[in-house]
Amino acid sequence: MSALAPIAPGLWTDEPEPRLIGGRGANGQIVFPFPSGDAAATVEPVALSRRGTLWSWTTQGFEPKEPYDGPQPFRPFLIGYVELAGEVIVETRIVDASPADLIIGMPMIFAVVPFDDRRSTYAFRPEHQP
Repeated sequence: MSALAPIAPGLWTDEPEPRLIGGRGANGQIVFPFPSGDAAATVEPVALSRRGTLWSWTTQGFEPKEPYDGPQPFRPFLIGYVELAGEVIVETRIVDASPADLIIGMPMIFAVVPFDDRRSTYAFRPEHQP
């Protein structure tokens, strides 16, 4: 990626191919994001799959309520849920696609993308561009 700071610490690894960091509880259930505070004591970090399938999506057409700290002026964006098979369903931005490109169940791949001129965030994009 670039020298942009992550939007929040501990969301993804810094590998050549970054991965989201989830947490596996004692019962084997995986959660994302990794919990903080006392909740993290019984959870082990796990690098999540880079590939998943589009579970659902929508367009965020209006600026979220405060404390929104995103790019200005606000620009609508795609947001959805991507299922990482056998792991967890992740809420995520969707990039490099238009609403007409998206089909429930399509393959998606993880990406680290600019959020604004200071920070990067995670997203998923269609694995095979139309």
